[in-house]
Amino acid sequence: MTAASPTDLPDAQPQNLMLIVASIGLLLLLASLDQTIVSTALPTIVADLGGLDHLSWVVTAYILASTVAAPIYGKLGDLYGRRNTVFVSVSIFLLGSALCGLANSMTFLIGARALQGLGGGGLFVLALSVIGDVIAPKDRGKVQGVFAAVFSVSSVVGPLLGGWFVESFTWHWIFYINIPLGLLAVIGFGVSFRPTGRRVKRKIDWTGAASLSVTLASLTLLTSLGGRTFAWDSVEVIGMGITAVLALAIFIWAEKRAEEPLLPLTLFKENVFWVTSIIGFVAGAAMFGSLTFLPIYLQIAKGTTPTVSGLMLIPMTFGILTASTLSGRFMGRTGKYRWLPIIGTSCLIIGMLLLSRLQVDTTTPVFAISLAMVGAGMGCIFPVVTTAVQNAVPREQLGTATAAGLMFRQIGGSLAVAVFGAIFSSRMAALVGDAVETAGEGLQVSPAMLAQMPVEARAHLAESVVSSIHPIYLLAAGLGAVGLIFAWFLKEIPLTSRMVPKGE
Repeated sequence: MTAASPTDLPDAQPQNLMLIVASIGLLLLLASLDQTIVSTALPTIVADLGGLDHLSWVVTAYILASTVAAPIYGKLGDLYGRRNTVFVSVSIFLLGSALCGLANSMTFLIGARALQGLGGGGLFVLALSVIGDVIAPKDRGKVQGVFAAVFSVSSVVGPLLGGWFVESFTWHWIFYINIPLGLLAVIGFGVSFRPTGRRVKRKIDWTGAASLSVTLASLTLLTSLGGRTFAWDSVEVIGMGITAVLALAIFIWAEKRAEEPLLPLTLFKENVFWVTSIIGFVAGAAMFGSLTFLPIYLQIAKGTTPTVSGLMLIPMTFGILTASTLSGRFMGRTGKYRWLPIIGTSCLIIGMLLLSRLQVDTTTPVFAISLAMVGAGMGCIFPVVTTAVQNAVPREQLGTATAAGLMFRQIGGSLAVAVFGAIFSSRMAALVGDAVETAGEGLQVSPAMLAQMPVEARAHLAESVVSSIHPIYLLAAGLGAVGLIFAWFLKEIPLTSRMVPKGE
């Protein structure tokens, strides 16, 4: 494999670079918002459509479909060009959004959410891959930092925006709003991102795609349903585990023999790829797995409203934005990145240890500092590892490697949510007993129920929540320590200011 020359990269010096970044950022915001905006609207949706037993699938269907689709989109972008693949991904996403808004039953809505996820999974991967196409390695960290802030902002703004749409309009508009914004973003992208004009006949690794899809689907279903819908030792959960293992074995076998593998196993020989994959996995597990329970702490233990609890998560956004901006500037100025994941995982450990000491009477400044420290860790990890991977792999594998990194991060978060949820539920059940209903997805107590409880019962419930979340953050700190250990093994490949990728 030979390194590409600048003439091979007609889209490397776009005339409208800022328009590309803005349009891709908007598409990324839409995809990430749809993972969180539905949460506050779910009670209203259930009241309208019914189907309480299938409530969790409104969220799970999107996550499952996007997880399965992400690595496939990464490979398709490498094979057929990211411009056309973005158009396909956006079209599927917007079609799914329109169908979600038109849903008149819970089954219809779940199916439409799955279709929406098939498009949304591509937006995540392609957005980060396009940046690797048009921006030099030394400057990618700055833009990746902005995208990291987009993820963080969506986690805070999503629930607030969903609640506002439900109160001011109808729940249908949380999906309809995607259509004009998505069209605006894709028009801007289409105008600014020029096609290469090359058409190459390729072979798609269908066996690898199918086996990886089954692996990810089984794993996502296992972590979503295990301990909640089905017991961990049930036939269904064990069957999903066996299916995941067998499908993974078939995937590895297929990748060794495929002419153009979906996920080339040779990537795992690259130090930067396997080390950043591990760091991304444990960091994703620590962040997504632990932050899931902060709204429960704020609303049940502290007694805040859903809107206020969303606002109290803003320090995390501030930490991510600040750290990612500084990390991007550091990489742009020095061309180095190795120390940033070390600093990031260290901040993550400190932040999680601080969260493990939360009490009912913890002050807002202390809580904000703890969250800001976690955010600073994320800001030094996620955009940095993506930039490092894109700098280390050949251009023709850029989308594949980027998709793999996102896949490991999401799998880490999915597994952690399941494990942490099981720990939280078992501790709450032991501390509260039958006084309050608990479930794997969190504490089933509405603000109205909480307000009607006697003072003593509310105090006992608050102390139980605090006691139940402490081990979660200690485990998250342990995951951060694992990431810190592997961060020391990360190889430094200097970032360049040229658009000539590494070749072999």
